Amino acid sequence: MTILTIVAFDGATIDLDVADGSTVMENAVRNSVPGIDAECGGACACATCHVYVDDEWAERVGPPEAMEEDMLDFAFDVRPTSRLSCQIKMSAELDGLIVHVPERQG
Repeated sequence: MTILTIVAFDGATIDLDVADGSTVMENAVRNSVPGIDAECGGACACATCHVYVDDEWAERVGPPEAMEEDMLDFAFDVRPTSRLSCQIKMSAELDGLIVHVPERQG
């Protein structure tokens, strides 16, 4: 299993053991993480699973693809490390990944 840490807007830390190949969004929804709405169910058709990738992980996670970048236009308070959590697939290379939930979703 791979470790994923999600930091809620209020600072609460949620540590999850996740399966490789699953997305950050799937794991957040499965574990009722507050602030991850995921209205489109992971189809990259909304911005309600927006997260900030921790600065230490941003390079390893990589930048958004064009379609995701377009959807981020609808997100609240987009930053250089903004990503849609439905587009981040967990893997051994991302073991220990930390993401932060924004104040609200777009």
